[in-house]
Amino acid sequence: MGKGMQGLMSLTIRDTASLYEAYMPFISGGGLFVPTHKHYNLGDDVFIRLTLMDEPEKIPVPGKVVWVTPMGAQGGRQAGIGVQFNDPTDSVRSKIEKHIAGALSSDRHTNTM
Repeated sequence: MGKGMQGLMSLTIRDTASLYEAYMPFISGGGLFVPTHKHYNLGDDVFIRLTLMDEPEKIPVPGKVVWVTPMGAQGGRQAGIGVQFNDPTDSVRSKIEKHIAGALSSDRHTNTM
């Protein structure tokens, strides 16, 4: 498998609570936590095919790894990566924030903070 294929992943988020837990608003341009057991390094380019709620289309999301939670992390945190969106139109971030409007100001825990 070539390097290009390792960075391709699918992510399905079915409800607002899961989206809130995965979203990383503190990253410039927005980002998502993607559960994975594959090994990634900071700076790796990745491409997510995102299925959001009940939308019929998969959303193509190019990004870069900016966070790594390894397997066996403290506090029982789920292994995965944080992906910073590389979307010049900002449409993915806007779409996500519409879905979780109101929850962003809460202090509930997420997968990263």
